[in-house]
Amino acid sequence: MHDPESSSTQQVRGACPHDCPDTCSLLTTVQNGIALKVQGNPAHPHTDGVLCAKVSRYTERTYHPERLLQPLKRTGPKGSGQFAPVSWDDALTDIAARLQSIAARNPEAILPYSYAGTMGLVQGESIAARFFHKLGASLLDRTICASAGGEGLLQTLGGKVGMKVEFFAESKLILIWGSNSIGSNLHFWRYVQQAKRNGARLVCIDPRKTETAEKCHEHIALRPGTDAALALALMHQLITHDWLDHAYLADHTLGWPEMRERALQWPPERAAAICGVPVEQILSLARDYGQCFLEGQPAAIRLNYGMQRTRGGGNATRAVVSLPALIGAWRHRAGGVLMSSSGLFPVQRAALQRPDLLAGRLPRTINMSTIGDALLDPSAAPIEALLVYNSNPVAVAPESGKVVQGFAREDLFTVVLEHFQTDTADYADYILPATTQLEHWDVHSGYGHTDALLNRPAITPVGQSKPNTQIFRELAARMGYDESCFRDSDEVLCRTAYGEHVDFQLLLAQGFATITLPDAPFAQGQFPTPSGKCEFYSARLAAQGLDALPDYLANYEAAGTSADYPLAMISPPARNFLNSSFVNVTSLRDIEGEPLLEINADDARARGISNGAVVRVFNQRGVYRCKAKVSPRARHGVVNGLGIWWRKLGLDGSNVNQLTSQKLTDLGRAPTFYDCWVEVSLDIPAETPETQIA
Repeated sequence: MHDPESSSTQQVRGACPHDCPDTCSLLTTVQNGIALKVQGNPAHPHTDGVLCAKVSRYTERTYHPERLLQPLKRTGPKGSGQFAPVSWDDALTDIAARLQSIAARNPEAILPYSYAGTMGLVQGESIAARFFHKLGASLLDRTICASAGGEGLLQTLGGKVGMKVEFFAESKLILIWGSNSIGSNLHFWRYVQQAKRNGARLVCIDPRKTETAEKCHEHIALRPGTDAALALALMHQLITHDWLDHAYLADHTLGWPEMRERALQWPPERAAAICGVPVEQILSLARDYGQCFLEGQPAAIRLNYGMQRTRGGGNATRAVVSLPALIGAWRHRAGGVLMSSSGLFPVQRAALQRPDLLAGRLPRTINMSTIGDALLDPSAAPIEALLVYNSNPVAVAPESGKVVQGFAREDLFTVVLEHFQTDTADYADYILPATTQLEHWDVHSGYGHTDALLNRPAITPVGQSKPNTQIFRELAARMGYDESCFRDSDEVLCRTAYGEHVDFQLLLAQGFATITLPDAPFAQGQFPTPSGKCEFYSARLAAQGLDALPDYLANYEAAGTSADYPLAMISPPARNFLNSSFVNVTSLRDIEGEPLLEINADDARARGISNGAVVRVFNQRGVYRCKAKVSPRARHGVVNGLGIWWRKLGLDGSNVNQLTSQKLTDLGRAPTFYDCWVEVSLDIPAETPETQIA
C-alpha cells in the first residue's frame, strides 16, 4: 500500500472524480509528500496519457490559497460569508446536538443535498447514505443532471446502456447529438477523429455552434427542445424509403406497428418548421443514416445531456435512442447509440448505502431540482436542517433567486462540506473542510466507457480537511450510532463497491479493470427491458397514464408564449469549468474571462447591442447582468448564457440560473434549464441627480 508520507518521488494511480463521461485514470507525481503534477495514465487505454485542461491543473486546485483548511462557524448574517475558525470537536458536537434535537421532533425535517462534486462511489454515497438512512432523514431525488435522459433510456433500452465508446472509431456515420464533445467528452472525440481519418461523416446536432460543431462535416442548428421532432422525421424518411432492417424490427423490438404509425405523422416539412432548420438538412441526414443500412456500414449516435433539459427531454431521448433499431445498427459493434454506460457496471449500491437502516420507514422524497420551492413551501412540513456535500446548489439549482431566499432563512440549520467558500458555503452555519481526490480512497464507475477505476490517496489531507466518509463516521458516533457499518474503512468500502464482480487485486495493481461485456451487446436483442426487446411501446409508461410511445412535446416556454420574452436561452457549460467546479481556479478563470451571453449578430443589432456591452437578460423570474458577446455560435432567436459561474463573481451577484425555471421534464422529474425564454437589452445606468445636472 502506498505511504503518502514517503520521502521518495513516486507516481500514485488515481481516478478523475468529476462529472464527465471520460472518468480518466490519473498519475500524480509526489515528492516529499507534495503533489507536483497530475497527468493522464498512458497505461489506461481510454485516457492514453491525455487530460483535459481542467484536471491537468488539479494541483492548483488542491493547493489553492483559498482552500478551506479548518472548520468554520458562521459569525455574521447568512450570505455574508463571515465565519470564524472552530475546532472539529466543537463543530461536530454542536452539529450532532442540533440534528438530534430536530430528529426527536421529526427526522424528515433534515435533508441531505448532494450530487456529483465527486462521482466516487465511496466519497459520494456510502457512509453518508448510511448516516441519513439511520437518521430517517428525508430522501433526496437526485435529478439535476441526467434523470430525464436516464428514464428515457430505461423505458426504451432497459437502462443506462449502449455501445462501447472505443468502437466509434470504426463507425462510418457519427451523429453527435446535444454534446460539445471537444469540451465535455475529450477522449470520445479522439475516437471520432480516428473515424474521421478513416472516412467517417460527422454530423453535430446542437442549437449552439460549438467547437465540436465547427469540426464536423455538418451542423444542424435546431431550436432548443425540438430534438424529438427531428428524430421522428428521420424515422418518417426511413419508413417511406424502406431503409429498414425488417428482421431486426420483427425479432428485437416491441411496438413497431404503433411506432411506425406515429412516425408517419412527421413528414420532414413539419419537423423543419418546428426545428427551425432547412428541410433539405433533414432529408440529407435521413438519407445518410439509411444509406448505412443499405451498405451494411455502422452508424452511431453519441447522445449527451444537453437535449434532455427541456419539457420533452425524456421523450426526445426515447425517440433518438429508438433510431438504431430501425436500421439494425445494433448488429455492428460500431453501431447503435451511447448516452450513458453507467448501467453496465455491477455496483453493489445496497451494500454501500445500506437502505436496510431505514428499518421499514418511508421518509418523504424532495426533488433537488425544486429545492428553492421546497425551502419556501408554507404548506409542507418545513425543512429545518440541510447538510450539503458534493454540490453547490445556490449556484447550480434553477430559479436561484428562490434558492437564495430559502438558504437565507435564519431558522434553517445548514452544514456544508466543501473545498472552498462557494456561494452555498456563504449561507452555512458550519463549513467543514473536505479532502480533494488526491487525499482519499475511492472507486469509480464511468458513464462514457466500461472501466472501473480505483483512486489511491497520493498525499495526506491538507490542513485539517477530512474525507466525507470520515466526517459522517464521526457524526454518526456523536449521534450514538453503534452499528459496525459506520466503522467500515474507506478501503473496505472500495472493496464493497463491486463485491466479487470486479477483481480488486487488479484495481490495486493497475488502477483500472474492464467490465466484461460483448462487443455488440444488442446484436441479438437481449435488451435489459421487461420484454428483452427495444421497447418503442412502453407498457410501464402506459400503466402510469403516460404516452407509451415517444412523441414531440413543445417547450413550456415557446415562441409566442409571451411577446415580452422573445428569445430562447440555453445555458451550456463554459469549456474550462465543470458545472460550478474549477470556477475559482485562476488559470482556468483567466481563460474564460468573465460571464458572457452569446448573441447572434441579427438579434444584437435589433437591440442596439455591441460586442462587449453590458446587458440585462431578464424574464418573469429575474434579471441577470453580464457582458454580451456577439457571436456566430448563437443561432438567430437563441442566446447562450455560458455557465456555471459562481454568483459572487457576477456583475450583480447572480448568475444565469437567476432566469431558469423549476418546472420539471416529462419523464424523470428533471430540471428544464434550456426551456427558458428571455429578453435582452442594453444595461443603461439609471440617471442620478448629478448626471441630470451635468
